[in-house]
Amino acid sequence: MSNKIRAVMIAVLIVPAVLVFIMDKTIVKANTATIEGFVLDSACAFTKNLQKPISPQCATACAKAGSPLVILTEDGNIYLPISNDTPASGQNAKLMPVAGQRVRATGKIYRRGGSRAIAIEKLEPVPAGQ
Repeated sequence: MSNKIRAVMIAVLIVPAVLVFIMDKTIVKANTATIEGFVLDSACAFTKNLQKPISPQCATACAKAGSPLVILTEDGNIYLPISNDTPASGQNAKLMPVAGQRVRATGKIYRRGGSRAIAIEKLEPVPAGQ
């Protein structure tokens, strides 16, 4: 086998593997950022296409029934609050005090495919009118 053919075969095998490795590393890279949005239950965010929660009582009731709370931003992006710990823990307890409210959350933002998640480091309600 000629050196040219060998070089082409090696490139065909190695280049895709290197690209997958590089892409995989960029997928899980997290950036710290602040987002603003409404805390509501995940089912309503998807099935009812809500722009904001029906009420704090509704969001709280759904969360107590087991629905994960999410943050829905003004541009329609849904952020799943996650834990940076292993093993991971649910984040509803952190969000229950602000269920149904507009919040400002700061933390590490993760993107994978079309999904978004935030490992919340700071969470505060946004005062009405802001």
